[in-house]
Amino acid sequence: MQPPPDFNIVKHVLAHAHVDPDKIALAVLGPARAERWSYGRLADAVACAAGGLQATGLPTGSRIMLRLANSATFPLAFLGAIAAGYVPLVTSAALTVPEVTKLATVATPDAIIAGNGIALPDGPWPIHGPDILNGAPDKIHRTTAEDLAYIVFTSGTSGQPKAVHHAHRAIWARGMMVDGWYGLKPSDRVLHAGALNWTYTLGTGLLDPWAMGATALVPADGTDLATLGLLAKRHDATILAGSPGLFRKLLARDLPALPKLRHALSAGEALPPSLRTRWQQATGTDIHEALGMSECSTFLSGAPDRPAPEGCIGYAQAGRRLAVLDEDGTAVPDGTTGQLAIHHTDQGLTCGISGPEGGVSLPLTGAWFVTGDLVTRRPDGAYTYHGRSDDILTAGGFRVAPAEIEAAFDGFPGLTECAALTLQLTPETNILALAYSGTASEDALAQHAEPILAKHKRPRAYLRLDALPRGGNGKLNRRALADAAKDLI
Repeated sequence: MQPPPDFNIVKHVLAHAHVDPDKIALAVLGPARAERWSYGRLADAVACAAGGLQATGLPTGSRIMLRLANSATFPLAFLGAIAAGYVPLVTSAALTVPEVTKLATVATPDAIIAGNGIALPDGPWPIHGPDILNGAPDKIHRTTAEDLAYIVFTSGTSGQPKAVHHAHRAIWARGMMVDGWYGLKPSDRVLHAGALNWTYTLGTGLLDPWAMGATALVPADGTDLATLGLLAKRHDATILAGSPGLFRKLLARDLPALPKLRHALSAGEALPPSLRTRWQQATGTDIHEALGMSECSTFLSGAPDRPAPEGCIGYAQAGRRLAVLDEDGTAVPDGTTGQLAIHHTDQGLTCGISGPEGGVSLPLTGAWFVTGDLVTRRPDGAYTYHGRSDDILTAGGFRVAPAEIEAAFDGFPGLTECAALTLQLTPETNILALAYSGTASEDALAQHAEPILAKHKRPRAYLRLDALPRGGNGKLNRRALADAAKDLI
């Protein structure tokens, strides 16, 4: 099913402002009180944000980079930019100056909206504070389903970031997740633990609940995630969403009874089966996992009315057309491991990807977009996840190219060579690590990483080796490195 030709994300997600303007759309949960936004107030503020941005005189289609923390300002800027006919560039507030400068080089913003204390890219970019969003109300710019709506960023395997372009139709396609993963209802109160500039939070925590007419609950900036159980109880959360690390933290504390919770949602990295079992035993509710990516949100998932079988990640959401391919791009039979692929006609698939070299394209293998995720499809339609086919590292819900981490240490005094990897400390815990040879100390390496790598990209362990394992052609043997690292934990 396709969206109507004249379609706009803002109109879609704020439609309930005309149906029930007094219902709470958003609550930002602080330690003492919550900042509440009704649907009517949210729609009015988005219109004012659009007007304020239009008053800058930027031409339609201009790109606006968002450098904002976890507050209501972020969704107002995101939706306000789209409403005004601009293209928001979604970035993590945790990025350092070198990291965000790379993104600006790839996507070339025409302006930046920045909060206090957040790193800005080097360059002649016009900077606006959040006050720019307080303009005279303006109407929503008319768009089609295929028009470019927003840009997010993903880590390329070479370590160079790539800009992922999404059309307005992307939000329409997320409707396949309502039954295929969320079990979402207008009466739900969805508490998402992630930062609002994470695409998982932006979609699952804000846009999708609003499109359904539900209430979005988000923790205020700086909230200790270990206290999220208390916030969920206090604010009657019915759905709790996050990465596996969230549920691990909550179970490590005295988790309060959550009588209103119907179920939890997990994405960002693989959910260990033992963690799902422990959550079920502690809360009496299930965790439904989903597999997705910046290029296409989620497409495989368990759901309340169809939980994933033990050892599986879930089923293809209704409306998704998926395939499991071999290295030649040929579909493999059920029971055979291959790369998961999405058909190019999927309404949620990116409309193009660009990198430092410029140009926008959609890399396809025949009619398929290959995700790089290794899976096996069972005869009953359930999928088992086997990790990545490339070197992309996953930890804390983030995917990072090892080359990006390694480049940050290039030329460091006393460092002969280095390689980033993921260490599995326990069946439920993965961390990023840096294996290296040379005379550099762990403390010196850690201090060097702090100002140039975002927190989620910094190694949490440094492993000194006499030499990194390499094959006969001199190429780093990452499998042998992972085996060698196990002996150093």
